[in-house]
Amino acid sequence: MKVLISADMEGTAGIVDRAHTAIPDRGPFSGIQNNAAEYDWARRLMTEEVNAAAAGAFEGGAKDVWITDAHGSMRNLLPLALHREARYVSGSPKTLCMLEGLDETVGAVLFTGYHGSAGTPASVLAHTYIGIIQDVRLNGVAMGEYGINAAVAGHFNIPVALVSGDNTVVTQVHKLLGPDVVGVEVKRGLGTYAAVHLHPEKAREAIRAGAAEAVRRAPRLRPYRVSLPVRLEVDIVGPDLADLAGLLPGVMRVGPRSVAYDGSDVLNMFKAWRAMLNVMMTRTAV
Repeated sequence: MKVLISADMEGTAGIVDRAHTAIPDRGPFSGIQNNAAEYDWARRLMTEEVNAAAAGAFEGGAKDVWITDAHGSMRNLLPLALHREARYVSGSPKTLCMLEGLDETVGAVLFTGYHGSAGTPASVLAHTYIGIIQDVRLNGVAMGEYGINAAVAGHFNIPVALVSGDNTVVTQVHKLLGPDVVGVEVKRGLGTYAAVHLHPEKAREAIRAGAAEAVRRAPRLRPYRVSLPVRLEVDIVGPDLADLAGLLPGVMRVGPRSVAYDGSDVLNMFKAWRAMLNVMMTRTAV
């Protein structure tokens, strides 16, 4: 079995602040300055949790493991420190973004370092892709990044078999995808910027065991499939940003701060979603 690990960062044990997750050379974009030391140890924690998932996947029966860096500019993981038998996908933009490497040959997707959806209370660094997004719905169902990515995996008929992160994302994934997805809670949120953590070594042990079980369980898991055509609805922080999203072909204004798009299939919807995000991040478009 081929396994794809989608590795985000905010859900890693030990991480609670944007100073931990912002790539230092992107300070003008992120607004975070002088954080190189904190980012350095945080990316090491992220890398070791990903390694634990890779080791567990191999122990569970995977023959091929791909790791996709799925945070920010997607160049956070330390290549020389990664599991030597895994393939590593990095950089952006990528066609499938947080799931690059996904195709019909993959048997299971594992989410590591994931976080709750935008607006979730007591959820560490909760957001949905970028801070200007307040809510995202597919066919009326609210979800975070985990849900959109699960739908993309479902397009290829591939199940999500594991999620690791704080308690809120594990709860949200179980609500959307079902309780059979292996959930590894490495910290419990006390707020947006506070948590009670497992020791990083304990977190890695739990992720490794969870990944092994997830791979063994994958053949009987059901992919997350949405009905077609799929409607994407997005609530945004301000009408000016909704103005920008509405410039894209097929995007409809459905409220003062909300837009919608009807996709013929999930990949069509996903491309429109990413185009919305990128055009809204310009803010000064003409």
